[in-house]
Amino acid sequence: MQKARIKLASIDIEKLNKTCDYITDIADKTGVAIKGPIPLPTKKLKVTTRKCPCGDGKASWERYEMRVHKRLIDLGMDERALRLVMKVPIPEGLNIEIEMIES
Repeated sequence: MQKARIKLASIDIEKLNKTCDYITDIADKTGVAIKGPIPLPTKKLKVTTRKCPCGDGKASWERYEMRVHKRLIDLGMDERALRLVMKVPIPEGLNIEIEMIES
């Protein structure tokens, strides 16, 4: 049996959860089997920079962090459901990958 694996990644968790809700609503309406959204580990990208670029004065540092949130959804193979998933509005800053896998 084939199924579609949808991988979502974004730095804005609200956009990510909203898109996951759209996909789960589509699965409920079409009656397709769904697993997820499964939260994957959040990737934390950290950058530490010096406040004073010239090197004089106190050695004080600024720390910046960007978090990349990820979700995984397995959707049963149904042509109608996949067409509806393709039409889901994808907000800016959200990466989405859809692949077909054999289970």
